[in-house]
Amino acid sequence: MKLYSYYRSSAAYRVRIGLNLKQIEHSIVPVNLLKKEHKNPDYLTKQPQGLVPCLEVDNGRFLAQSGAILSYLDKLYPSSTLLPPAPFQAAKIQSFVDIIACDIHPVCNLRILNYLTVDLKVDAQQKLLWYKHWIVEGFVALESMLAKTQYCFGEQITLADIYLIPQVYNALRFEVDMTLFPKIMQAYQNCNQLEAFIKAAPENQLDAI
Repeated sequence: MKLYSYYRSSAAYRVRIGLNLKQIEHSIVPVNLLKKEHKNPDYLTKQPQGLVPCLEVDNGRFLAQSGAILSYLDKLYPSSTLLPPAPFQAAKIQSFVDIIACDIHPVCNLRILNYLTVDLKVDAQQKLLWYKHWIVEGFVALESMLAKTQYCFGEQITLADIYLIPQVYNALRFEVDMTLFPKIMQAYQNCNQLEAFIKAAPENQLDAI
């Protein structure tokens, strides 16, 4: 498998974690968003939106969107599933994931921030206020859903951890006060002791830019 990835993309970060957790052999193909490589015609034939991540499977087919990719990997490698078998618990974790995927990430990603600054002429301070507002609003809800467990939902890694850790990484990068969210930070710190998360971290992707 090949993962088309940008090192600071939280969506690509999720898939890197998932691939590592499932110990799936893969290579990273860097797509530098700052250099507009995602707008290259060749890349657009693989991912028509021009976004990352994009997964190329061994038979030459392509999958876009981190949620779809992780779902595919979970079905392909079911021995280490990312959601529990109990329907209500699985739905509870999915609702946590959806807060990140649907409500936090879309309004805080690079293309939205670029639109604010380039097209709407929002200054750097206003952009930062925008980012922090949506992060804090979302994290307040996420914090309320967590118990004081090793990971987000108990003692096993789930899809919730895969989505949370990249979002916390971005929050820290934009200097959000994370002392407000002790349970989130506990999960973040515990996950980042695991090799799958360490290998996927942006600082360990610098050779693939």
